[in-house]
Amino acid sequence: MTVELLFEKSQPGRRGYRLPALDVPAAGAGQLVGADLRRGAEPTLPELSELDVVRHYSALAGRNIGVDTNFYPLGSCTMKYNPKVNEAFAADPAFLNVHPELLSECGQGTLAALHGVERMLSEICGMAEFCLWPAAGAHGELAGMMIIKAYHCSQGACRRKVIVPDSSHGTNPASAALCGYDVVTIKSAADGQVDLAALAAAMDEDVAALMLTNPNTLGLFETRIAAVAEIVHAKGGLLYYDGANLNAIMGVVRPGDTGFDVVHVNLHKTFATPHGGGGPGSGPVGVAARLARFLPTPYIREAGGRFALQSDRPDSVGQLMAYTGNVGVILKAYAYLRMLGAQGVRRVAEHAVLNARYLCSRLKERYTLAYDQPCMHEFVMAGLTEPNGVRTLDVAKRLIELGMHPPTIYFPLIVHEAMMLEPTETESKQTLDEAVGKLLQIAEEAQADPQKITGAPRNTPVGRLDEVRAARSPDLVWKP
Repeated sequence: MTVELLFEKSQPGRRGYRLPALDVPAAGAGQLVGADLRRGAEPTLPELSELDVVRHYSALAGRNIGVDTNFYPLGSCTMKYNPKVNEAFAADPAFLNVHPELLSECGQGTLAALHGVERMLSEICGMAEFCLWPAAGAHGELAGMMIIKAYHCSQGACRRKVIVPDSSHGTNPASAALCGYDVVTIKSAADGQVDLAALAAAMDEDVAALMLTNPNTLGLFETRIAAVAEIVHAKGGLLYYDGANLNAIMGVVRPGDTGFDVVHVNLHKTFATPHGGGGPGSGPVGVAARLARFLPTPYIREAGGRFALQSDRPDSVGQLMAYTGNVGVILKAYAYLRMLGAQGVRRVAEHAVLNARYLCSRLKERYTLAYDQPCMHEFVMAGLTEPNGVRTLDVAKRLIELGMHPPTIYFPLIVHEAMMLEPTETESKQTLDEAVGKLLQIAEEAQADPQKITGAPRNTPVGRLDEVRAARSPDLVWKP
């Protein structure tokens, strides 16, 4: 059987091209494709110039809103800064051309960089050792819970429960459940922090860990963290740090110094590596010294200036990924950390908090703060102070119409009409003022002409969708 690789020109007078016929005996054709699946006529493909195609896809790309073109204030664990030098560093042929099977022999530079990231993360987080292999934040959570489970079982007490606050990321209870734990949710106190009484009531010798983000998902620093750690540790439990919001405190406070035993961090947020479109990510996990023997394998060891991958950890939770994780992402984080230095890491956190507090102070008169107290790198509003029938969803749609990407809405779930803003450290005061101007404009419109907001957006290819129907009854069938 032969198949020609080039298209054949269609018959004169017909537009398009047709695929060449397979050189297959008639008797054998049915064995390849059934008669009910074979075409009855030649397919017609459109003829387009290269310029038409380029313009089409350029126009589609222009409809996207991203950090390279617009202010992007999504709250929670979303990084908005991807220095181009990171990309150039990770794309160096010296890294790209090393086969993972030959890392120890031919990839000393790669292993040195990975080992450097491990040590820098350990210092930033106050952990004894890190493993870089988890491929995403949720994967890092899973690795952390596996380590916690292995630790307790090694103590002869395979505990069954994990506690999470009601403001936690949804991946926290999911990761715990994947490890076989029963998830216990405790309500937040009136100030948005962990309720110590509720934690003490839920904490017993069957609880393996408390999973906590600090600053928490409301953008508030857990000022009672020492007491939280004491309650958990007194019952033999471990304290797990979800590093989604590490960019608010890095270089200022180390999670390990506040009582956390296990940490995961998002390289694709805190350390400036992009993960748009769902990947690739990276969620390294770090542990206190007594838990290091449970870290995933292989691990990097240095001896005499040489680096090698080793697997001699009998108590390890095992291998999480082929080879050494998303190396390209890790290398970008290495470039970012080396570019910043210790002082730069701290400056990132300080500017992230400064920018968030500036936005918060400018908006708090027209938008209701969920918790009226100093925020960290992000803050949560509970809709307009005078909504006049305008909901958070309407504000988000009007922002699209005004050319600004909306913030995260309706999360955390414990805040009614939630709107979470995180400007990050890299936005200028001018950009922040422009964003404030649009949000205050919407507040004015809500009083003068609310239908202008509730009917938005009008200048987009797709108008207002029925959000509930779209979620519950998606149309997954393409119809010509």
